[in-house]
Amino acid sequence: MIEIGKVQTLTIERITPIGAYLSDGFDTTDVVLLPEKEVAKNVRAGDQIEVFVYRDSKDRLISTTREPKIQLGEFAALKVADVTKVGAFLDWGLEKDLLLPYNEQTVKVQKGRDYLVNLYTDKSDRLCATMKIYPLLKVGAPYKMGDWIEGYVYQINPEIGAFVAIDNLYHGLILIKDANSDIHCGEKIHARVSEIRNDGKLVLSPNKKAYKEIPKDAVVILTKLNESQGFLPYNDKTEAFIIKKEFDMSKSSFKRAVGKLLKEKKIRITERGIEKNGK
Repeated sequence: MIEIGKVQTLTIERITPIGAYLSDGFDTTDVVLLPEKEVAKNVRAGDQIEVFVYRDSKDRLISTTREPKIQLGEFAALKVADVTKVGAFLDWGLEKDLLLPYNEQTVKVQKGRDYLVNLYTDKSDRLCATMKIYPLLKVGAPYKMGDWIEGYVYQINPEIGAFVAIDNLYHGLILIKDANSDIHCGEKIHARVSEIRNDGKLVLSPNKKAYKEIPKDAVVILTKLNESQGFLPYNDKTEAFIIKKEFDMSKSSFKRAVGKLLKEKKIRITERGIEKNGK
């Protein structure tokens, strides 16, 4: 079955002057077009190809070899490319921008700013973005009191505070008494966990001086590197619980420390992991 909004491997059924028609390899009558300009010259019928399926400007199913910045059901911070009468359009890495309808906005968005959204299909099976992500977030984040986290502000309630999506996945809240007046929807923030509520949601304190935490964490990573002959098999794709187990720090702290060490040219990142320079 061909799935809209997802990257998938499809089979080339036939190649025509306007492009290649792809199927899931089982139902050869259910096909989607890959435009001619994206068809490699050396492909043949029967070959498999990885594509993303969405709808073009005329609402026809179409595929592309371009990699989108977000897939169905996922969260991502996307930049507003334009604001029109029907809503805002977001840059998601494809030829056609992604619609963020007005009724799916939690604040009036501004062109050029990033906002955290979720990708869904509307009643007409069209891919759209929504900023109303509160019901989609989870509890039970793998953080304890005092840990630093990263997240995006996705909604601000003047009576409650700023709602934050921690790691684009978990519930977080900066209480109104702690929220700075310059915090805006779509802002990426660093904050410390100040409370873990009974319902599993995290209360956060804004991090104005997170850089003060970096040297300590950076020393931990360098020490581990020295103990491991200058190589560690971890990167920003490593699961948070593994980072916590190996380094006793949150994933966001790990990423900040690695960024600091990269900036100082003490380490380099490879496909295998982290390597110490000059080892």
